[in-house]
Amino acid sequence: MSLPLTVSLPDEAATCRLGRALAARARPGDVIALRGGLGAGKTTLARAFVRALTGPDEEVPSPTFTLVQVYDTAAGRVWHFDLYRLDAPDDAVELDIDDAFADGISLIEWPDRLGGLLPAARLDLTLAEGGPDGARRALLTPSPAWADRLGDLIS
Repeated sequence: MSLPLTVSLPDEAATCRLGRALAARARPGDVIALRGGLGAGKTTLARAFVRALTGPDEEVPSPTFTLVQVYDTAAGRVWHFDLYRLDAPDDAVELDIDDAFADGISLIEWPDRLGGLLPAARLDLTLAEGGPDGARRALLTPSPAWADRLGDLIS
């Protein structure tokens, strides 16, 4: 497998499959940095990830205004951050981001807002336009802790 890994996402269902596949590989302490412009599919992927660990009927609102939503799952606590409205990296401390990094699974939309607080050990996932009819592609750039877990992602 060549890294970074590019995954074609021809439709929303493919984005959801990727979210579920990543949820199956996630472990407490993991950080997944979700990058991409407005409407790129970050929240769609995060919803599928959370529902894969909680159940298909779980309400998974976008944390755009609350900045964070927390879910208790059998795999551990999942923290879904949307930092678009974060004013300064240090403001994330008030969101208990240190607890999330210590023993939770963190999904972070707009991770660049964290500056130097973003852990180096993470999976960077960038969603971008990938073709006609709303198709997208995901570029997955793993730290060593994630690299071995992505080997069978696309089969």
